[in-house]
Formats: sequence, C-alpha cells, structure tokens
Amino acid sequence: MPLTLPADRAPTEPILAARGITKRFPGVLALDHVDFEVQAGDVHAVLGQNGAGKTTLMNILFGLVQPDEGALYLRGQRVHFRSPHDAIAQGIGMVHQTRRLVAAHTVLENIVLGHPRVRGFLNLRGARREVEALCNRYGFTVDLGARVWQLSEGERQWVEILKALYGGAKILILDEPTSVLTPPEVKTLLAGLQALVRDRGVTVLLVTHKLPVVMAASHRVTVFRSGSVVARLRTGEATEEILVQHMIGREVAFRTADRSAEAGRPLLHVEQVSAFNDRGLLALRDLSFSLRAGEVLGVAGVTGNGQEELAQVLAGLRPVTSGKVRFADRDVTHLSPLERWRMGVGYIPAERIEVASIAAFSLVENTALNYHFDPAFTPRGLLDDAGLDQLTRRILSAYNVKAPHQYARARHLSGGNLQRLILGRVLSRRPRLLIAHLPTQGLDVEATAFVRAKLLDARAEGAAVLLISEDLDEILSLSDWVAPIYEGRFVAVLLREQADSETVGAMMAGLQKEAGAR
Repeated sequence: MPLTLPADRAPTEPILAARGITKRFPGVLALDHVDFEVQAGDVHAVLGQNGAGKTTLMNILFGLVQPDEGALYLRGQRVHFRSPHDAIAQGIGMVHQTRRLVAAHTVLENIVLGHPRVRGFLNLRGARREVEALCNRYGFTVDLGARVWQLSEGERQWVEILKALYGGAKILILDEPTSVLTPPEVKTLLAGLQALVRDRGVTVLLVTHKLPVVMAASHRVTVFRSGSVVARLRTGEATEEILVQHMIGREVAFRTADRSAEAGRPLLHVEQVSAFNDRGLLALRDLSFSLRAGEVLGVAGVTGNGQEELAQVLAGLRPVTSGKVRFADRDVTHLSPLERWRMGVGYIPAERIEVASIAAFSLVENTALNYHFDPAFTPRGLLDDAGLDQLTRRILSAYNVKAPHQYARARHLSGGNLQRLILGRVLSRRPRLLIAHLPTQGLDVEATAFVRAKLLDARAEGAAVLLISEDLDEILSLSDWVAPIYEGRFVAVLLREQADSETVGAMMAGLQKEAGAR
C-alpha cells in the first residue's frame, strides 16, 4: 500500500520548486521547460525511463548542473546554487546512483569527509558515536572501520545515505537508491525513509524505475518522459499500469523462459571451488555445480554471500584457493580472462561504469575492449578502426542504444543505454558461456524487458547462461534451475518448477538446510 497523506493536510507553499527549467546537452534536449514542486514532509517519487531527464533535474536541484533557462525556489525564495556546496548549506543532500566515495578510506572517514566540523581538529571518537546513533535509529548495519573498497555495492549505498544524513540534510534526493539492494535491504530502506519523514521531518525525493517501490514508499509521484513532465499524481490514486502508460506510452511485455526447450550437453563444471574475498575472508566454500548449453542457472542471494566472487572466479578475474573449473571439457581453473574469452566465455559485470566500461573512451573504443585480441579486428597486429566503427554502429542499431554517434563518450550515456552497449558488445561474440551479474540493475522497465529478452535469445541459441540476480521475479521468470546462495554455498539447486519466492527467499536468508548440489 502507498503511504497516505493526512486527510486534513492541505497543499501549502512547496518547500522546493523548479519553474521553466530547460537544459540542453550536445545533440540532446534533456529538459524542456519543466515545472516541478515538492511539498515538505513528502516522499515524492520521480519516475521515468533512462534518459527521461529526471536525474538531470535532480543534479540541477543539487547544484551539480546549471540550467540554461528557468529558476529554483526554496521555501518560497528564489535561489541559485552555483555548486553542491551551496545546496548542502541550504539543507539539501543527494545520494547519487554512481558512488561518490573514496575507496581507500574507511566508512567513518568517508561519512565525515567534507563536513564543516572536520576543519581543524577531528574528533573521530565523537563522530563515531554520532554515526552509530544514526545507524541504530534507522536500522542501518555498516562496519564503520571497513575500507570502502572492501564493501559490497549495497553496503556502499548505506554509506552514501548516512553521509547525507550526517551532513544535516533536510531535503534528501535519492537517485535510484534500490538499484543495487536486495529485497530485505529494500524493506529496511523504505522503513528508514518513513522514519526520516515521520521522526525528523525530512523531505525525500525518490528517483527510481521501480514501480513497487513507488507504490510502497511515496506520497506523490511525478512522471517524466523525453525531457518533459507528463503526469503528476497522488500515489494512492495511481496503479502500476497507469504509471507504465504515462512513463512509456504503451504496454511492455516481459518474456519468460520456454520450459519445453531441450538443454544441450554439459558445458561448465565447478568442482569443490573455494575462494577468498577482498577482505581475505572465505567467500566461496567448496562450491560445486554444473551447467548445460541452452539453459539458465539463476543464482539468487543477498549481497555479500559470494555472488561477486563466483562471477569473478568463472571469468578468470579471481584465483581459487582450492577446487577446479572445467569449461568445454578443459580445465580452465588457472587460465587468464583473455584465454577464457577466446574459448567463448562472456562476462557482463555488475559494475557497468567502474569495471565494464571506460567513461572517457568513445563507444567505439569501449567496443574494442572485447575485440582488441580478435584476429578479425587486429590484422597485422593493428586495430581495424573501420571494422570496429562498423561493428559499433551495428551494435547501436541492433541494441537500440540511444547515442548521437559511435564517437560519443561513454560517460554521456544513461545507465540503460550503457548497459545495452555492454550487452551488445559481449553477445556479438556469441559466447558459449554467458556470465550475467546483475544485468538489469538500475534499469527502467523497457530496458529491463529488453535485456531479459536478449538473455533468453542467447539461451535459445545454445549458450549456457549463469544469471546472478537479486531480483527474485527475474530469477524465477528466466531460469531453468534456481540456486539460492548463502555464505558461499548453494543451499540447493532447484528445478524452476520446484522454486517459488517464499522457498527461495527463505533459503537466501539461510533458513533452510543445505541440499546437495546438482
């Protein structure tokens, strides 16, 4: 059920408003004379597809981007934010979809970094007490002494939110806060948002693609499409179907796996594999399973239970401490990522910005990351620029990547368009084994449906697909086999017909005894 507004609460002067905001980027009209306003004490959802303009507006409200036209009003007074420093000074905090943390510093150091009280003598002991009190109040569980580089994506999200709260934010902008969170973490976050609004009078702007999050957590919702506001609704008067219609302008169909398809021969064998994580702790514990050509094995788990280490071990990016990995009847345990790519292993990392792409590179150069070793594109040891240019244009067309041209920088693509490019770059090699780690994380409804369809296309063409996801609906709709993972082991490997959200959810939480691996 959506949050409800008190019956006696009449509309008042908005706490934050944008009037006539227009913003142009090269070749793109990002915002077209947008009017937007937020009432104090609301959780206000901002909904739209990738590239609809919602994040651009939030960056303007936070002083990161300057509008070409229009004005901002805070508590009824016109304001001009020359930088985020000005917005923070006025009580506006923002948690970005991409992390803004210093990886080498501890969680506590990141939270206090940049705070006015850090000037001069820094009392870390006192700061720790204050941050611990915030954690206890809102149910956050974070190791304040851990280095950020040691944290999972979900844990880094909590650090960002705590940093904004510690900075005194009274208007909190959250850009895709649930994109890397598991269902239990989402519940904790939504409960925390309600506590922020109820107990501290914080106003929350919730930028998201997730319709269930909008329905469960917000009072009002504004829908963006192609740089314009197309709907303003009280959440209690909306449905998911109505929101999709406003957001996309049509219905979106999600494909599911064809259960009648025959799987091929065994292609991947993982035998008693163990591996450490970046903290030097055992992340995979004697893990064994097999995967056939033409089937999808869905690995479901709460962040930090070994999923990232599993993907990296299979891609050749992380060594094993014991056990073997066999692919296509060959021991590949100690082969490099390049050698595995050449054998037909494709890898879509969870971190599309930090790992899967280079922001400063053009789209052609990013495509070349998966082809620089391919003889077809390296005649006489030199990159075939014309061939890579042509390939990139084919990928942009086939995967509906919205970009002005193939020489645009990757940093200028929205998350959904960047993921389409990465997906096309990998699938264009027609991998025999596809490792897809959180492939729809942070994507809008249309992009999610597109990526899922491409994974099923790869399965239909005979690829073995290892799908690692924290979206149970995604796991259950795409997988032939479902493997809940807990503390580095598969609790069971279930036929899709044996799996349901309640059973798999319990196993993800470690509430079921381990079963033998397939």
